[in-house]
Amino acid sequence: MINAPHIQLAAVTRYCTDRGIRLEVREDGWLLVLEDATRRHLLFGYDLGLNSAVAHRLACDKAATAALLGASGVPAIPHVFCLAPVLGGRPGLAPETIVELLETHPHGLVVKPNEGTSGRSVTRATTLGEALGAAKKIFDTGANVAISPLLDIADEVRVVQLDDAPLIVYRKQRPTVTGDGVRSLRDLALATALSEEHARLLRRLDAEFGAAALSAIVPPGEERLLSWRHNLEFGARPVLLGSGPPRDVCAALAREAAQAIGIRYASVDLVLVDGCWQVLEINSGVKMEALGPHAPELVESACFAALDAVFGGPPRQ
Repeated sequence: MINAPHIQLAAVTRYCTDRGIRLEVREDGWLLVLEDATRRHLLFGYDLGLNSAVAHRLACDKAATAALLGASGVPAIPHVFCLAPVLGGRPGLAPETIVELLETHPHGLVVKPNEGTSGRSVTRATTLGEALGAAKKIFDTGANVAISPLLDIADEVRVVQLDDAPLIVYRKQRPTVTGDGVRSLRDLALATALSEEHARLLRRLDAEFGAAALSAIVPPGEERLLSWRHNLEFGARPVLLGSGPPRDVCAALAREAAQAIGIRYASVDLVLVDGCWQVLEINSGVKMEALGPHAPELVESACFAALDAVFGGPPRQ
């Protein structure tokens, strides 16, 4: 197994030490067995075992979550579900479905795995061919597809919450560079990363911008985004939100969304479009590995709070 939850494992280990709970680590940290005198509790991956099976399945399904939120009166980005051919869906997806969506959303579409995280295999499409090609790549893995409108997202915020209480609220700030009239977009981007990260960064930039755009000189003072995604795994930086209206609005909307699908412990992603906040998705597995280096105390505090909800431990001081 790759990308094991090592930061989460460290927090769980400290929790068990503090609370006198026996911890058994299996599968490189993916499977944890916690046991005290009264109970045995399992953690798998980023799922701390607080959510019901139905809530977990709903949160893992982007289209189902969007449909339920919409029916519950919670503003959410719509997602259209497309069944993989291997599971009985129409081979290649119905072109008329894509045409209708493009007519409704002329700025384009976002094609993504219906059950996926971290922005992987998420593709922008402005034509029928691009959308069908993106869907085929996902279908080749056997996964189902969700299609949402391509929107001009001004801001994205994640709320990590437990039982209606926001534990962590942070903005996903996308990486940018500022032109100097001398260096290309490629050179400016490479200057922001460590040398050992250059190969991976160039692969991502080439896929996103293409060789011509990367080679172009960026005019002095002009700011350029290095990713259209807000995912931390694609270079976005977490910026904690302090008290104030943005935090309050996002926390309230995240609480409504969680209540609508009946989930206890989750991270809720919210996007600002045309001045209005909407729910993008809900994650049942609360992944905080990328946040950990920036806010280790908050990550540990959130893990402690979630596990106290299981074991009934005292509030962490």
